[in-house]
Amino acid sequence: MRKRGLALGAVAGAAALIAASGATASAAPGASAGAGTGLAQVPISAPRLPGLITKHATASTDCTLPDGTHVSFYHCYTPRQIRAAYGVSSVAPITVGGHRAPNRGQGQTIVLVDSYGSPTAAADLAHFHATFFPTLSAPSFEQIFPLGNPQYHNTCHGKGLSGPCAAAGWSGEATLDIEWAYSIAPLAHLVLLAVPPAETEGVQGFPNLLKAIAGEIKATPPGTMFSMSLSATEQAFGGAAKAQTAKFDQVFKAGLARHDNFFAATGDYGSASFCKQHKQGGFCPVPAVGYPSTSPYVVAVGGTQLQDGWTWNPSSNQAFTPAGAFNPAYWAATKGGHSQAVWNESWAPIGTGGGASVIYSQPSWQQGVAPGYGNRRLVPDTSWNAAVNGGVDVYITAYPKYNCGNTTGCWTFFGGTSAATPQTAALTALVNAARAARGKQPIGFLDPLLYRGVGASAYTDIVPKHYGSAPKTFAGAELGVSGPVHKSVGDLQDNQLWQVPIPGYRTTTGYDATTGWGTPKAAAFVRDLAATP
Repeated sequence: MRKRGLALGAVAGAAALIAASGATASAAPGASAGAGTGLAQVPISAPRLPGLITKHATASTDCTLPDGTHVSFYHCYTPRQIRAAYGVSSVAPITVGGHRAPNRGQGQTIVLVDSYGSPTAAADLAHFHATFFPTLSAPSFEQIFPLGNPQYHNTCHGKGLSGPCAAAGWSGEATLDIEWAYSIAPLAHLVLLAVPPAETEGVQGFPNLLKAIAGEIKATPPGTMFSMSLSATEQAFGGAAKAQTAKFDQVFKAGLARHDNFFAATGDYGSASFCKQHKQGGFCPVPAVGYPSTSPYVVAVGGTQLQDGWTWNPSSNQAFTPAGAFNPAYWAATKGGHSQAVWNESWAPIGTGGGASVIYSQPSWQQGVAPGYGNRRLVPDTSWNAAVNGGVDVYITAYPKYNCGNTTGCWTFFGGTSAATPQTAALTALVNAARAARGKQPIGFLDPLLYRGVGASAYTDIVPKHYGSAPKTFAGAELGVSGPVHKSVGDLQDNQLWQVPIPGYRTTTGYDATTGWGTPKAAAFVRDLAATP
C-alpha cells in the first residue's frame, strides 16, 4: 500500500462553469458550450454579458464570492451553506483516539479520478482550506500521475480533445472535485488520480483510466471511495459495447471485493447525449445515458437544483433578450424558502442525466422499483445539488487565462453532476468513518443498501415542482413537433432539455430515472448505514 502523503499549497459529468472574475464566455447567450465527446472536459459557461459582474452589490446581485466579487442573477453556495442544507454539519460525532469529535472523514481515503489533473491543485486546495476551514489541520492531499505527467506548464495553446487545452479544461473539473470532496470530508485523505487520455471516446481513454484505477485500488486502504466525473455515451462504444464494458467492470468488481465504492456522474445534458466520436457533435436521436454510471457495479449520481434561501420566480420563458442581455423577468427570485427540484436549467439548456441503459439489464437489487421502464439498468441511484444557478464556490489558479480570463486565477463557481459526485462520495466516506469508530468494516457496495430501504428512509424525495408564472404554452414547431406544448421554464418535472425534442424521463414520487431516490439527509444517511451489520 502506498504511504499517504501530506501536501499543501463532460461530456457527461463535465463541470458547468461560471468564471465570475472575468473569463470570456465559451457559449452564446442561452446556449450550452460546444458539443463534446469522449473524456474531454467541456465546461458549460454562463454568457459573459454586461451586468453579470458588478463592482458593487445591486438589486440583481444573487452571489457574492469570497473575494467580494458580485454576480448578478446566479446564486452560489459556500461549504457551510451546503453542509447546513444537507445536514452534514448535523452528522453525529465519532470517537477518535478515545475522544469524541465531529465526523469529518477521519481515517478515510477518497480518490478523485480526473484526466490530466491540475498543476495548481495543492496550492488551490490550501487556499480553499484557509478560506473556509481555517481552524482545521491542513488538508491531507496528494496528486499522482500513474501514467506520466504531461507537464503543460499551466498554458493552453491550440485546440483539441487532448493536449494542453484539454488539460486546461479538465483542471477546472479536478479543482472542483478536490475542493468539494474536502468540503464534505475535510479530514479524509484526498488523492487526485490524474490520467491523460487519448481523444477517442471509449477506445483509448477508458483503458488508461481503468488501468490507473486498478493500480489505485491496490495502493489504497479497503473501503476507499472513488469519484469519477466523466462519462462516454453507451452508444459510442459501438457493437463492442458489452465486451468492452465487461472488461472495464472487472476493475470495479475488484474494488467492490475490498469494500470500495465507485461513484460516477450521470451527465449534464438531460436525456440527451452525444453519439459521435472525436470532434463530431450531435445528440443521439433517442434518449441515451453514459458509462460508467450505468455499470451495475457503480453508484450513479444525478443532479438536483437546491434553492436554499431563495425561490426562483420566473415570469418569462426567455432567459435573454433579443439583444442578448439577461432578461430579469426570467432570472427573478424571491428571498427565502428551501426547496429542491430536478436539475433542468432552460437557459443553457443543461440538466441531469438519467434513463435506461442499452447495455445492461436491471441488476437484482434494482428490480421492481420502476417497472414501467422495462428490465434495464436505470440511472441515477442518488442525487445532489448540480445546478449552475445554485453552484458551489471554487478557487482556481490553474490555466488562469483559460479558466479566469486573467493571469492570476479567480474565485468562481461550478455546477453539474460532476459537482454532485465527489460530494456524494465524501458523504459515504463519513459512513465508513462512523463504522470504523464502532470497530466495523467499511459499508461495502452502496447501491443494494439504497434499494433495500435506505433510499426511502434517509432521503429527501424529489418530486415535480413549479416555479413562477411564465406562460405554459408555446408552439410545438420550436421543438420539431406538431401542436402546442404546455410547459413553462418553471415546470421542473423531467430531464428533457428545454426546446430539445428528445423525450425525457419524468420525476415522480419515490424512485425515478432523473434523481434516483432523491438527495440524502446526511445525518440519517450516515446513522442508518453506520448501524447496519
